[in-house]
Amino acid sequence: MLDIKQIREQTKQVKENLTRRKDPELLKKLDQVVKKDEKYRQTLYQVEKLRHEKNDKSQEINQLKKEKKDIKKTILEVRKVTQTLAEKEQELIKLKQELTQQLMRLPNIMHESVPYGKDDTENKEIRKWGKPKKFDFEIKNHGELAEQLGIADFERSAKISGKGFYFMLGDLTMLNQALIRYGLEKLMKKGFTPVEPPEMMRRKPYEGVTDLADFENMIYKSEGEDQYFIATSEHPIAAMLMDESISEEKLPLKFAGLSINFRKEIGSHGVDEKGFFRMHQFWKVEQLIFCKPEDSWKIHEEIIKNAEEIYQELDLPYHVVNICTGDLGIVAAKKYDLEVWMPRTKEYKEVVSCSNCTDYQARRLNIKCRDKYGNNRTLHTLNSTAIATSRTLVAILENYQNKDGSITIPTVLQKYMNGKKKITTQKII
Repeated sequence: MLDIKQIREQTKQVKENLTRRKDPELLKKLDQVVKKDEKYRQTLYQVEKLRHEKNDKSQEINQLKKEKKDIKKTILEVRKVTQTLAEKEQELIKLKQELTQQLMRLPNIMHESVPYGKDDTENKEIRKWGKPKKFDFEIKNHGELAEQLGIADFERSAKISGKGFYFMLGDLTMLNQALIRYGLEKLMKKGFTPVEPPEMMRRKPYEGVTDLADFENMIYKSEGEDQYFIATSEHPIAAMLMDESISEEKLPLKFAGLSINFRKEIGSHGVDEKGFFRMHQFWKVEQLIFCKPEDSWKIHEEIIKNAEEIYQELDLPYHVVNICTGDLGIVAAKKYDLEVWMPRTKEYKEVVSCSNCTDYQARRLNIKCRDKYGNNRTLHTLNSTAIATSRTLVAILENYQNKDGSITIPTVLQKYMNGKKKITTQKII
C-alpha cells in the first residue's frame, strides 16, 4: 500500500509513475484516493474542532458550578456538540476505511530502472548464462518421457483429482525431494532460516500480502470458512510479522520457505494435462527477507544471484529478464524473472520470480522496524523463488534426457539420490 503522505506531497510524481504502467484506470483510482483523502482531512478537522469545543464547554460548566451559576443552557450545548461529534467520528471511521481500501487498490511505485513496455514481449534481457546442449535425437516431451519411464502417472491422478495433478513415483519423487534438500541447504549456508509455514491463511493477512480481489481467482478457498490455501510460502511468511515492530539490530531477517502450493491456474494457459510446468499443486523453496529500507536494493541483487547460483550448479542454461512496466504486478517495485532454456520448444521459460516489494507489503501488514532510540518506520520486504521443483523437474527431464530414454541426474543432486547417477525405466505398477 502506498504512503498517503507521499500521495499528498508528491501527487505529480505518483501520477507519472502510475502512467508508466499503461493502465488508464489507475489514474482514475488515484483521483478517487486524492478526493477521499481531502474529504477525510476535512472531516478530521471538523472532529478535532468539535472535540476542542466540547472540552471548552466542559470547562465552562466547571467554572459555572464554582460560581454557582445556572448550567442548564451550557449542558444542552454540550449534549448537542457531543451528538454532532459522535456522528462525525463515525463518518471519520467510515472515510478512513474507504480510503484504506482505495489505497490498497493502487500498485507500488516502480523503480526508475523498470523498462517501459506494454507486455511480457518487452521484458528486457539483462544477462545470459550457459550454452544450450545440442541433441542428435528428437527430444521427448517431459510428461511423455516421465510416463514412459514409469516415474509419473497423470491418468490415474486425473481419475481421482482432475486435470492439473500428478502422481510422482519412485526416482522422480526422490529427485523432487533432492531439489528441496539442495535448495534449503544452499540457502541455509547463506544465513537463511528454513520455515514451513501454515498452508492456509485468513482473508485479512492475505489482503495484507497482495490485492486479494485481483488474486482471488487464482487461489482456492475452504468453503464456508475464512481460510485460503496458500499460493506460495511468501504469503504466510510475509504476514508472519503482521502488526509487529522488529528491532533493526535483528535485520535483515532471511527465511527459506518450504511449502506445497495451490493455484487454480485459470487463464489463457490453463493447466498441463500431462506435465509439471503448470499445475494446481507444486512444491517450492522461497526466499523471503525483511530488511531496513536502505538495504533493499542491494539485497534484491543478492537474492537473484542466489537463484542464479542454484541453476548454474544444476547446469541449466538460463537468462535473467527485467520485467517491464506493462507486465509488472501491483506489489513489486521491480522484478527479475530467471527463465531456463527448454530444448524441446527452444525457448526460455520462467522458473524464478524475484521481487523487491519495498514498503508496499509491510505498510499493508503494519510491519515496522525500530531503531535504538525507539523510533519506528516501515521496513521493506523482498521475495524470490529459490527452486520451484515442478518447473525445475521439467527443465531437468528435457535438458538431461538421453537417447536411450534415461535421465542423467545433475551432479549436484546425486548425493541426495544415494549416489544414483541415472533414472531408467521403472516397472512399478
